[in-house]
Amino acid sequence: MEAISGLDTAWVLIAAFLVFFMQAGFALLEAGFTKAKNAVNIIMKNLLDVSFGTLAFFIFGFGIMFGAGNGLFGSEFIGMSGIPEVWGSVPTLAFFLFQAVFAATAATIVSGAVAERTKFGAYVVFSIVLTALLYPVVGHWIWGGGWLSEMGFMDFAGSTVVHSVGGWAALAGVIIIGARKGRFKKNYDQKRFDGHSIPLAALGVFILWFGWFGFNPGSQLAAEGFENASAISLVAINTQLAAAAGVVGALLLGWIRTKIANAGFALNGALGGLVAITAPCAFVSPMAAILIGFGGGVAVIIGMELLEKMRLDDAVGAIPVHLVAGVWGTMSVGLFALDGGLFYGGGGSLLLTQFIGVLAVGAFTFTGSLIVFKLLEVTVGVRASEKEEDEGLDLKHGQAAYPDFSAYMAPVMSEDRSARMVEKHERPMGERVANK
Repeated sequence: MEAISGLDTAWVLIAAFLVFFMQAGFALLEAGFTKAKNAVNIIMKNLLDVSFGTLAFFIFGFGIMFGAGNGLFGSEFIGMSGIPEVWGSVPTLAFFLFQAVFAATAATIVSGAVAERTKFGAYVVFSIVLTALLYPVVGHWIWGGGWLSEMGFMDFAGSTVVHSVGGWAALAGVIIIGARKGRFKKNYDQKRFDGHSIPLAALGVFILWFGWFGFNPGSQLAAEGFENASAISLVAINTQLAAAAGVVGALLLGWIRTKIANAGFALNGALGGLVAITAPCAFVSPMAAILIGFGGGVAVIIGMELLEKMRLDDAVGAIPVHLVAGVWGTMSVGLFALDGGLFYGGGGSLLLTQFIGVLAVGAFTFTGSLIVFKLLEVTVGVRASEKEEDEGLDLKHGQAAYPDFSAYMAPVMSEDRSARMVEKHERPMGERVANK
């Protein structure tokens, strides 16, 4: 048996805990960028992403992703049976936990894009399929010794494996499910579709930014010795620089387009910078990280504009952040990698390999997701009813995120309490305060 390093194990587990905490960030971000009447639904989807996702990845995903097989998929370790005791220098179970929270992250990306009009049960089924099959197959190609890995495709922490997979799946979902009611009507009021809490969204972004220090540096999978410590430090500073530059890039382009310093642009810009640097963070210099992160922020704004022109409704900007910025980050490896990048004398070979990987992953994930969403549409249905969309998807959960301030939950309450709530919220604000 290979020796287990206590320091490496502690590092991988701490990184896994940080990535797990990113689920809180996604939940707050998505809830803040959507209406209050859908906040419970958002929270439940994020909770079940990590719950069902962990189980699905345990039973099927890990074996497909990392088991021996062929260049397309693995075929051992089903149900984690037959796993070796050690993976590298850490226990295999520690490595599994780190990979399982990555899988759950890919599923959560879809949640925000299709928010406010998707059937809860259909979404959960799709999330399970993504973490049990679609994500692990792509992971095998790149991180499990599959055909893209053999070609030399480089994705250190998952701009493609995690973020683009989630983004392609989200794009398929948005196409099949359609836009929110009235979203692209002529002269529609954008304010009708604004989120209910920028502070919640901002807290979510800060949590995600914090968790990314597990996502990227944790992918080193070892901390013992000077070489590992140096590598972790480079990844960490590149992550920080790219996130900061992403804010600047999105804010500047947003200002040029609208003459407004839009908080939503800036928040998603930070995430665009983080997504973009996730693939190249271990392969590029800090100065290149700034350029890549800035490009990630710009990519988010361009992606939002493209979706608007194509009349595709992404409720929180997940597709521009995770797909558009993810593709940019993946391609930037071929441009800025210190070893093999076009700008460092490596020619176009690595850039071509990255391009092939982007196309292959996009074709597989988008097509697979489109098929799953279409099957769900013709069987159980994927679109919430018009009544549910109008009154809020929280009704299906029998709870309101803010019950003291909401009358929309009245139909699920007792008649007397419902009447009291409606009467309370129909009175003028001054009268409510006076009679408090």
